[in-house]
Amino acid sequence: MTKSTHFYQMFQPNHYDIALNINRETKEISGTSTITGDALENKISVHQKFMTIQSVTADGQAVPFTFDDQSEGIHIDLGKTGETTVAIAFTAPLTDSMMGIYPSYYELNGEKKQIIGTQFETTAARQAFPCVDEPEAKATFDLAISFDEHEGETIISNMPEVKNENGVHTFDTTVRMSTYLIAFAFGDLQSKLTTTKSGVQVGVFATKAHQANELDFALDIAKRSIEFYEDFYQTPYPLPHSWQLALPDFSAGAMENWGLVTYREAYLVLDPDNTTPDMKMLVATVISHELAHQWFGDLVTMKWWDNLWLNESFANMMEYVAIDAIEPDWHVWEMFQTSDVPMALQRDATDGVQPVHVQVEDPAEIDAIFDSAIVYAKGARMLVMVRTLIGDDALRKGLKAYFAAHHYGNATGDDLWAALGDASGMDVGAIMNSWLEQPGYPVVSAKVVDGQLTLSQKQFFIGEGKEVGRQWQVPLNSNYDAAPVLLKDHEVVVGDYAQLRQASGKPFRLNVGNNSHFIVAYDDTLLQDILDHVDDFDSITQHQILQDLQLLAEGRQISYGTLVPLLTRFADNQSTLVATSLYAIAGELKKFVTPGSAEETQVKAYFDQLSAGQVARLGWQDRDADSLDDQLIRPTVLSAALYAENPAAVAAAHDLFTANRDHLESLPASTRFLIIRNEVKHFGSATLIGDLLAAYRATSNASYKSDLTYAVTATTDPEQITRLVGIFEDTDTVKPQDLRSWFYGVLRNDRGEQAAWDWIRTDWQWLEDTVGGDMEFSTFITFISRIFRTPERLAEFKAFFEPKINTPGLTREIQMDIKVIESRVDLIEAEKSAVTAAVAEAVK
Repeated sequence: MTKSTHFYQMFQPNHYDIALNINRETKEISGTSTITGDALENKISVHQKFMTIQSVTADGQAVPFTFDDQSEGIHIDLGKTGETTVAIAFTAPLTDSMMGIYPSYYELNGEKKQIIGTQFETTAARQAFPCVDEPEAKATFDLAISFDEHEGETIISNMPEVKNENGVHTFDTTVRMSTYLIAFAFGDLQSKLTTTKSGVQVGVFATKAHQANELDFALDIAKRSIEFYEDFYQTPYPLPHSWQLALPDFSAGAMENWGLVTYREAYLVLDPDNTTPDMKMLVATVISHELAHQWFGDLVTMKWWDNLWLNESFANMMEYVAIDAIEPDWHVWEMFQTSDVPMALQRDATDGVQPVHVQVEDPAEIDAIFDSAIVYAKGARMLVMVRTLIGDDALRKGLKAYFAAHHYGNATGDDLWAALGDASGMDVGAIMNSWLEQPGYPVVSAKVVDGQLTLSQKQFFIGEGKEVGRQWQVPLNSNYDAAPVLLKDHEVVVGDYAQLRQASGKPFRLNVGNNSHFIVAYDDTLLQDILDHVDDFDSITQHQILQDLQLLAEGRQISYGTLVPLLTRFADNQSTLVATSLYAIAGELKKFVTPGSAEETQVKAYFDQLSAGQVARLGWQDRDADSLDDQLIRPTVLSAALYAENPAAVAAAHDLFTANRDHLESLPASTRFLIIRNEVKHFGSATLIGDLLAAYRATSNASYKSDLTYAVTATTDPEQITRLVGIFEDTDTVKPQDLRSWFYGVLRNDRGEQAAWDWIRTDWQWLEDTVGGDMEFSTFITFISRIFRTPERLAEFKAFFEPKINTPGLTREIQMDIKVIESRVDLIEAEKSAVTAAVAEAVK
């Protein structure tokens, strides 16, 4: 078998009868997979992984077969072509890899318990039952499951249960769907149910370690999201129910299994009385993202994994469209601007980054294309560009036609562009393929040349980048009518600048609304005009100005030092967007100074200066009069004051900790992480760390767990850092799904960086064995690249990772992250003196 051979080209299933018996005690799966389909060749292959195949029959007769894990296949000699029914009996292990069928562990009243769940995307359905495990191989499924059942346990799947006889739970036949979307779970679960206006039953399921009211928020968002999508897509939800299930162990954030969406607990269940607004928004957008997939991804599925973006980019945009519609007061598009947009712009500026549409065949490489900054964030920005260009009426009309043409089938990006092009009368494909098929994005330079306003585009790089003449069709979204709608050429002359400026009465701007995937480099004349009127602009524009200038500084097109005096102009701005941008830039100043140096002391004084006014205005306590912006800005500015070691802020946080020591979980969620972290840093002890670790083990509140991780990993005590690194491999304390957060927390601690780096180099094999199958495994490397900033660390990074560069799934990440660290080292060397001088001047 060659990598380019898809099993679907040999055998095309149309129906499965799957019978599974799962024993939690012995950690064994046994069963039969009976597949009816069309054999296009005499010899066919069906996927399996980690299985023992006991027998294979075709139309009731035993047939020759071989199987192996290298090709992940069962190779069957049918001796004929045409319609056939293949029955495969097998056994397989129940593993702790968080892939395939696996147990999730939790504690209830001191008793260790487990529930069984599934995770089949991308290629793990083949670990659960023999199948043609490719997106195009859609079929219907009958599922029958028995297990070592205890009284009171619940079992759920994609479809309703229709029969329970002699301990065998049989579920209704599914609609035609891909294998990676099959899901089921069983255990001691609680649930809350409701029904949409159209009659779809919606439910939220979780372990009984959670309070019942922690399911309410998700239930409400799920119900209203489905109702919104049925209206927006003008296409009914195609299944009888939509279950949302929180799994205690889950490698990803969530998974869009059709009718049974699975989530990491942190992204589904929450305390309705003590959760930050931004966490509520995050949970809401995760739910609406997965429910957007029930149509876009499940009803119509990408033909092959190279079109993964078709699923993820669209759902990433629609999560914001949906939540903005059902909760307009949240202004969730601002969250898009501060999370997805900078992530995409930063990653996409590194030479060697993957394009949104990327060719992939090897199963080991498929997980590597789930680059959240590109496939999710950049892809979503592309679709936001399309939405802005064609408008919602054409978008909805095009989507309705797309679903009608491809429902229960598969599609490619060209199919989507064709539907949207027909609906809008615009050649959407021609515009979007320039963004889809090539990596990177342009910086559009706006200059006054000999009196003429001139625009040009060139690929933007952070660090070394090879200029190969890429061009894009750039939706300019200018505030001057004379500017073209699309910049298709390298350069265009707009007209006489003085006349245009007088006629408009406003500074010239591009990318109004910040919806297009490019940044702008204005010349001094145009930039100064913008800055002179900056207070007249809305918060998105102010945010965009700071965002673009920061990227230009990262790309060495302007000096980082010039940003320092600019930030003070925005310090008291009461917009979350602006505050987030401001402190993103301020945070980058830390890399230019050595921990413990006089220069760092000045940077801390600068943070104190920036935050003082907002801290005085907002204080530590939530107030009834707080706006949403106030609630979101408070932790940002308090964090800045604590980094600055402002004595009043440190003392206030200490007093709050002392007053609430016996019930830390009840501290306001917006400041709890800061209060506990401050205590660990300034008043920490072995006893305190022990108490906080005990609280971490005991709580089922994912938000509180995250706060405790953030706090404990800030310890400055070398003995306690050693203690923390020692629990990285203690799965009773740190679940493998949470290990990245613990590792990153210690790594970004100046006192812990060496210990974390030593651990990952020493125990790399353990890490690979434990979470190597996780689609986010490569982010351990990404996290290291975010921290390292010296020539010595660069050399160490290369020495350790370059020998691993040919590891499937890690190649691009290692290559990219070497460039990321190299560019940071070069930037610091070039800009250190300018930045420290500018900071010193600012705090005089």
